[in-house]
Amino acid sequence: MQGPLTRKTVEQHNTEEDLWVIVDHKVYDLSDFVEAHPGGEVVLRQVAGQDATQAFYNLHRHEVLQQYASLCIGTLQDEEAEVVDPQPGDLSQVPYGEPLWLRPQFHSPYFKESHRRLQKAVRTFVDTHVKPEAEQKEKDGTFISQELIDKMAENHLLAARLGPGKHLHGKKILGVLDGEEFDYFHDMIVCQEFVRPSQRGFQDGNMAGMMISLTALRQWANDDELKEKISKEVLSGQKKMSLAITEAFAGSDVAGIRTTADISEDGKHYIINGTKKWITNGMFSDYFVVGCKTKKGFSVILVPRGEGVETKLIKTRYSTAAATTYIEFNNVKVPKNHLMGKEDQGFVVIMSNFNHERWMMAAAVTRTMRTVTEECLKWANQRIVFGKPLNAQPVIRQQLARLISISEATQAWLESITDQMNHMSYAQQSQLLSGPIGLLKAYCTRSAHEVADLSTNMLGGRGLTQGGMGKVVEMFHRGYKYDAILGGTEEILMDLGVRQAMKFMPKAML
Repeated sequence: MQGPLTRKTVEQHNTEEDLWVIVDHKVYDLSDFVEAHPGGEVVLRQVAGQDATQAFYNLHRHEVLQQYASLCIGTLQDEEAEVVDPQPGDLSQVPYGEPLWLRPQFHSPYFKESHRRLQKAVRTFVDTHVKPEAEQKEKDGTFISQELIDKMAENHLLAARLGPGKHLHGKKILGVLDGEEFDYFHDMIVCQEFVRPSQRGFQDGNMAGMMISLTALRQWANDDELKEKISKEVLSGQKKMSLAITEAFAGSDVAGIRTTADISEDGKHYIINGTKKWITNGMFSDYFVVGCKTKKGFSVILVPRGEGVETKLIKTRYSTAAATTYIEFNNVKVPKNHLMGKEDQGFVVIMSNFNHERWMMAAAVTRTMRTVTEECLKWANQRIVFGKPLNAQPVIRQQLARLISISEATQAWLESITDQMNHMSYAQQSQLLSGPIGLLKAYCTRSAHEVADLSTNMLGGRGLTQGGMGKVVEMFHRGYKYDAILGGTEEILMDLGVRQAMKFMPKAML
């Protein structure tokens, strides 16, 4: 029978065969773990029978203790753990680890009780169901599981990720919010909570294709019966879909695409020929929203997977969990009622659909920059250099100040734009917000460049290492350029923002 755990008791267990350590007032029996320790046996022998709290947090993330909780044999007598042990759904207690509106001591004019209620529910869902799969899929490169898709569908999270609309009416999201109440701030919350696992490839692999293609279908489909059929299939998780616009021949230059859609001899079908490249989720999609050249212009057509459609996986910088795809359409026959919008006038379909996509990307990278900032604050607080915490160095505090400023500034601009979206129709957003949203996204991704640079320097070698203390920073540095390129490059969007502003210049101005 083991007596009370005291520091003197722990000191007696100081050999390789009988090795105990103290971390945050808790005692861990590592006797059977020594050979399995990823860092080798020597490191553990050096702290055998000792309080290893400082040494542990100088090398490891707290989640390591959660992973190996079975090795904990108790807490020291008359002592209590000090380090916060986060649970699914918890808010961060790190300063600036949450946006201003989520910090209980601050006020925001934008967010109501329903927003806080949904945020809590979504974070719990993501922490419990999404994060574990995201980490595994990012590592092994396999696609999202049908099990997770089904869970999101059952809780109406697939529908929620399209933004506000009639598709949410009659649904209760995660059992806490009526779909009729869902606004763009709720939309922002869902988006930002889903990226918190910080697994960039899986982030796109988690139905990102649906988010930017089904929105276009629901807004521009000419056949209501077809629209409702496919919406039901996709939002239930039975079918998947993606947006197929980009080609090797044309990226931001949408008008330069070469995929063609010719009228069949019977006049009832389009015959589609061409290729698409870098299509997110294309490997597992059942439907593709495809940009095509037609007789007098550019058109957008819904193409089901079938005869003549071939998909091949593309390996890019992040995980193949994103299912990035090269698609070939070889004499693919599609009914004419699959046309979206008007024939030869598809440019407006794509351009108006871009607004929500770009806004979501700005929201996502803004949240991830905050997560990186939180990681840097924690690291600077626990890392000991020259006998002092890293944050005792003035140059580090300057870098932290810059990271915090970027996180707060981008979130504030994002919330301002989101409030405008809540007070505009789809048509008004297309007319008035395409420029501001383009500038917002470009500013966020330019800021991400600086965040990636500062955070990697602060973490040093760990910021270059996949896994461990610097895993969030390393992933961000490896993946932040996706946000700068997908959905429109920074140069294109900054030019768009200025050109849109010039359209509204008063004619009387010199």
